[in-house]
Amino acid sequence: MGVAVQWRSGVASDTGLVRTSNEDRYWIDDENGIFLVVDGVGGHAAGETAAETAVDSIREELRDAAGSAEERVRRAIARANNRIFEIAGDSEDLHGMACVLTLVLVDSSEVVIGHVGDSRLYLIWNGAIRKLTSDHSPVGEDEDAGELTEEQAMLHPRRHEVFRDVGTHPHEAGDDGFIEIRHCHFKPDAAFLLCSDGLSDLLPSAAIRDIIERYDGDPAQVASDLVEAANEAGGRDNITALFVAGSEFRGREGARGLGGMLEARERHSTTRMRGEPAAESRSRLRFLTGRVAFLMYGLVLGVVLGILLWALLLTVKG
Repeated sequence: MGVAVQWRSGVASDTGLVRTSNEDRYWIDDENGIFLVVDGVGGHAAGETAAETAVDSIREELRDAAGSAEERVRRAIARANNRIFEIAGDSEDLHGMACVLTLVLVDSSEVVIGHVGDSRLYLIWNGAIRKLTSDHSPVGEDEDAGELTEEQAMLHPRRHEVFRDVGTHPHEAGDDGFIEIRHCHFKPDAAFLLCSDGLSDLLPSAAIRDIIERYDGDPAQVASDLVEAANEAGGRDNITALFVAGSEFRGREGARGLGGMLEARERHSTTRMRGEPAAESRSRLRFLTGRVAFLMYGLVLGVVLGILLWALLLTVKG
């Protein structure tokens, strides 16, 4: 059953500058709130086959609306895993193929994330970016534990080693140590990004956030800008960026709008502060004007009295 669309999504995918083929795949179903990024493993034909098999299997499984969102996500990934394992066992050329993936199912305002491997999901909200998925790799664990900085992890020679994947072993949907499930709320003024490691290995989270903050209503442009930036940083792997913006997410444009409000408030405050000394000056002016008028009145009165007194003296003498 579909949900009311409360977001806008866009995606970009590229082979990068080194690889000759793109083993990344993605799927967007805006109407039903389903978003998927898959990164194939196993070489040219095998990696592509694994990624395509995952997308097809997950799409087929999610047609079944039975069960909770988490149950549906688990079943879909398990189905993809076992289908890849089955195909690889029937072909020498495809032996050992697998993939890593991140699957998002938006159920009303709740986001259910199913994740295996080192693709990623970032949440962007209130000017900050947060990685919601864990990298299922030795280097990723050390980074998440704070033993490696983000920069050190990005440059680590074992960065691409993963200890969880989809396809190399058969699995049930509820197996421990297989699918990482996360839940979060999707606020209308937030956004999220699914990406393959071809993006996150070359762009630190701060750079990703800065590009996303350029969002002006075109999510496909954000995705394209992210891919372009990863290529400019080296493009050593396939790159996929799938960006989903909530209905009220404004990026830097929203920040400028808030800044404009604050600036207007500051101008209003400044005007009001300047108005207060002006009122005080007017009060002082009225006070000084009154004093001068009083003095002038007294001077005139004194002159008149002097003239009258002088005239009286002349009359007496006469």
